[in-house]
Amino acid sequence: MLTVDYDELGLTPGDLVLDLGAGAGRHSYECFRRGARVVSLDYDFDELPEVGKLFWAMKEAGEAPADGLGACINGDALRLPFPDNTFDRVICSEVFEHIPDDRGAMAELTRILRPGGVLAATVPAWFPEKICWALSAEYHAPLSQGGHVRVYTENELRARLSEAGLEPGNSHRAHALHSPYWWLKCVVGPTNNHNALVQAYHRLLVWDIAKAPFVTRTTERVLNPVLGKSVVVYARKPGSGRTPTAQDAVADVVDQPVASENGTTVHA
Repeated sequence: MLTVDYDELGLTPGDLVLDLGAGAGRHSYECFRRGARVVSLDYDFDELPEVGKLFWAMKEAGEAPADGLGACINGDALRLPFPDNTFDRVICSEVFEHIPDDRGAMAELTRILRPGGVLAATVPAWFPEKICWALSAEYHAPLSQGGHVRVYTENELRARLSEAGLEPGNSHRAHALHSPYWWLKCVVGPTNNHNALVQAYHRLLVWDIAKAPFVTRTTERVLNPVLGKSVVVYARKPGSGRTPTAQDAVADVVDQPVASENGTTVHA
C-alpha cells in the first residue's frame, strides 16, 4: 500500500533515497524496484532485519539491480547520521505526527536533502484524524504509547515545512477506504483486532491491496479528496546540485555499526 506518488516525487534510477520511519519497508521496496539506492531508517529496530532480507530477495529474483544499494539503519530523526546535502529524495510517511519535536525532524531532513531534492511528507489528514481522536482516547497519546501527538491541517504542515527551509508544492490525499476502518476500530477499541466487523473490513482492505479491483480503486479515487486518511505534500529544497563527498559518505555510514538492539546495520 503506497501513499507516495513516485511521479510527483520525481524518482529516477540511481537516485539516493532516505525512507525515514520506513517501518516494514513498503516505500523502500518500491524505490528499490525502480532502481534507486535506498537507505531505510527507523527508530524501532525490530522490523529492519526483515526489510534487509527482502532487499536481498529482490536482488536474487531480478526485481532490483544486482549492484543496488538497499541499507537499513536504526536511528533517530533528530540526529541523522548523514552529511549535509546527501540525499536526492526523502520519504517521510506517517512519522511527524509521532514526534514531539517535529520541527527539529524537519530541519534535519532539510539538512540532509540536497539542493533541488524533494521531500514527500505524509501525515494523517485533519478530518479523518479528528474523528479518530474524538472516538477514542486510546488511539492517540498519552494513552497510546508512541501514538500520535498532534493533528495537522495541510496548511499547518506546509507552514512547518516552509519554516524548515523547504518549498512546499503539490499535494494529494490517499487511502479513503482506510478512514472508516480506523473509525470502526476506534469505536470498538483500537487494539481490539478480534471484533468480527473489524476483521471483515480488514479482509476487504487486504483483498483490495492484493487485487486492486476497478470498483474499489475507482471508489477510493472519488472519495480521496474528502475522506483520504493521509495527506501528502511534496516539498523541494531550494537550489540545485549536490555535494559528491556527501553521497560517498553514505557507504561509510551503512558499513559501520550503528546503535541498535544488536549493534549492527542491516544492508544488502
